[in-house]
Amino acid sequence: MEYVQFGKTGATVSRLGFGGAALGIKNYIRPYDPAADESRESAHKALETAVELGVTYFDTAPAYGDGISEAIVGDVLGCLEPGRIFLATTCVPTDYDGVMRSIEGSLKRLRRDYVDLLQIHGGTYTDERARKILAPQGMAEAMEKAKADGLVRFIGFTSEDNNRATFDLIECGCFDAVQLCYNFTFQHPYEPTRPFGSLLAAEKQGMGIAGMRAPTSGLFQRWMKMIRADDDFDYGPALLQFVFSNPLVDVVLVGMRSPERVRQNVAIANNVAGRIDLKLLHRRNVTE
Repeated sequence: MEYVQFGKTGATVSRLGFGGAALGIKNYIRPYDPAADESRESAHKALETAVELGVTYFDTAPAYGDGISEAIVGDVLGCLEPGRIFLATTCVPTDYDGVMRSIEGSLKRLRRDYVDLLQIHGGTYTDERARKILAPQGMAEAMEKAKADGLVRFIGFTSEDNNRATFDLIECGCFDAVQLCYNFTFQHPYEPTRPFGSLLAAEKQGMGIAGMRAPTSGLFQRWMKMIRADDDFDYGPALLQFVFSNPLVDVVLVGMRSPERVRQNVAIANNVAGRIDLKLLHRRNVTE
């Protein structure tokens, strides 16, 4: 397993990260019921297999199935000794007191005294929302208080945007880490030929960077099916390797529900020879 330093946190983490959305959300990407006994058993074995194979970064959220994902993660990882894994969760955009209540619920479900990383669970940020987050008695202040109290080690936010609000949150200096949507289909955080993008801005701030939706959440595969209905090629390894190939992405998050899928993704992560040259990919002029 490949390990890197997670930005200015100083923590060493696996480049392959275990994404918890697939554990808690019913029918996420594919048919799935987290309430079914066989689903829980498979999810538990997937987490156990990930730990055995060297995955140390685990990401979940109370929003993933109304706490179900956190509970599943807590069932398996809650008993591990401190420092063996790096555990991240989120809190939804709310007020100061709401952050504290969210942390309390997460710690209970995760069976932990603290989490390594608490992130604002963001889809889209408006300028107004970003200002509220950073305002006195806002979310950022509450998260910093939780950090000072030892309930969380580091704080950050997640975003699917590349807008002004996202850059304001990156550049405020409050946050240790950021989780960005970045994959072959959505390359907006990284335009190296300009250069421009939230990935580059986060790297400049020394933030730990996790990439979400690395396999494109099935979007690329559906596109290929629309072009060729009989296309049965497995694009998964290539899509993951695209994100692994970007050195700015510390952790590549992938949702996994079965031990078989964990083994497959670990094998892809370990296949360093499968990485591509992004500079060559983005080159527009042929040189002799």
